[in-house]
Amino acid sequence: MGRIKQYWEIFLVFFKIGAFTFGGGYAMIPLIRNEVVGKKNWLEDDEFMDMLALAQSMPGPISLNTAIFVGRKRLGFRGSLATSAGIILPSFIVILIIAMVFTQFKDNPVVERVFKGIRPAVVALIAAPLLGLGKSAGVKLTNLWIPVVVALSVWLLKVSPVYIILAAILLGILHYIYLKRITKKKHGTD
Repeated sequence: MGRIKQYWEIFLVFFKIGAFTFGGGYAMIPLIRNEVVGKKNWLEDDEFMDMLALAQSMPGPISLNTAIFVGRKRLGFRGSLATSAGIILPSFIVILIIAMVFTQFKDNPVVERVFKGIRPAVVALIAAPLLGLGKSAGVKLTNLWIPVVVALSVWLLKVSPVYIILAAILLGILHYIYLKRITKKKHGTD
């Protein structure tokens, strides 16, 4: 397969993902994984999970970061340009069309109800794939209470997400220290 054909293929894969995914970056991740790991075999699942962790730690949209990493891994710098263009272009085109047309329909009650109806579907589109990703990453379903408590705390108790993030960091550090001590005791290296 010629180099140009490879760029075109990787661009089209990410264009399709960008065009047919609703719900933002996290909703795109399972589709990216399915294409890149399942269908195209461009990456191993472990490799994809490592890339995903790296993409989450970088500033910017997670879907774009993941696309950049996949493109770079597959076809180098130009591959990352192709995947970036592929994932961004559909949203850009849709936003451009909406900006041109929406001003005429923004006060229409039918359009307003459609957008309100889409919200729960978007939540489901994000939640279902995240459960699958959690299983792949080794997260147990018994720990599902954590995001539920966090969401309820932010929503009902009006707890700032900043405090939750700081508490999670502190708990993560304490958990790491605790696990390190247990490992030392098991191996008898105190």
